[in-house]
Amino acid sequence: MRMKVMIGALALLGSALAAQAGPTLDAVKARGILKCGVSGEAPGFSAPDSKGQMAGLDAGICRAVAAAVLGDPAKVEFVPTNTQTRFPTLQSGEIDLLSRTSTMTFTRDTSLGLLFAPPVFYDGQGLLVAKKLGVKSAKELSGATICVNPGTTTELNLADYFRANKMEFKPVVIESLDQVRSTFFSGRCDVITDDRSTLASNRTLAPNPDDFVILPETISKEPLAPVVRQGDDQWLTIVRWTVYALITAEEMGITKANADEKKASGTPEMQFLLGKDEAASKGLGVKSDWALQAIKAVGNYGELYAASVGDGSPLKLPRGINELWTKGGLMYAPPVR
Repeated sequence: MRMKVMIGALALLGSALAAQAGPTLDAVKARGILKCGVSGEAPGFSAPDSKGQMAGLDAGICRAVAAAVLGDPAKVEFVPTNTQTRFPTLQSGEIDLLSRTSTMTFTRDTSLGLLFAPPVFYDGQGLLVAKKLGVKSAKELSGATICVNPGTTTELNLADYFRANKMEFKPVVIESLDQVRSTFFSGRCDVITDDRSTLASNRTLAPNPDDFVILPETISKEPLAPVVRQGDDQWLTIVRWTVYALITAEEMGITKANADEKKASGTPEMQFLLGKDEAASKGLGVKSDWALQAIKAVGNYGELYAASVGDGSPLKLPRGINELWTKGGLMYAPPVR
């Protein structure tokens, strides 16, 4: 009998601890606004659309988290950051979440007081050149002048690649992504290097995109993921499972258009994800329909990808390794049960 009482008490204690709100969630709820750090000048990821609204994959993650926590994807304040300010802005508490094409690395995950949520885009570094340069391979770039952002994995990978291939280059280090683009398009550097997705984004902004080509080499791994501060496990859990909910929704065939229907009459697994079980979300500290709200805000992962960087966007990037695991890609979510 005493053992049963002890087990019951431990279960209640675990439930109480799981439901305890963390400081970031408390702050977001009290403010009624999610402060989300983005680039603000990266089409396909975060940049104003024709109506002046922030749009793109990174912006969509911000809206999905706001919808999950506050029930409204519009309750986001987008805070522009560059490669130098993005991590300090998060460390200082000026933003609640960083969603800005940031590569997860060992050093960043262990030395900055920050933690990475699951990757939302698997990328790799490439090089963009003008066709008139007549270059077909990165191995032909010895002596080239290359535009690059400082304080990035891009800068380090570039140096490693040229050193490994016994080549030299002249770096032109510029903080602003917009200035990097304008410097390159004006012909003041031969090459611009960044994540291949960013290069595709940059190319769409060229005076004549057909004048430029991304070289075939991919010189690094770049898993791009949202970032939060260390020390608030609950907030990391919310962001993590918001990403997983979008991936799971695509696996299950739940879309922005049919999410309400699937909650009412879908499979038990669908109904569980979408909040039919009122008690299931207590450990997150949010309402039971958190995943439903996130999916209705931005669609499932496939819908968000297509609208931001895929077939429904100017970038038209193929899914490739960003396909679901069931289709040979890397997008995989743990079971929601």
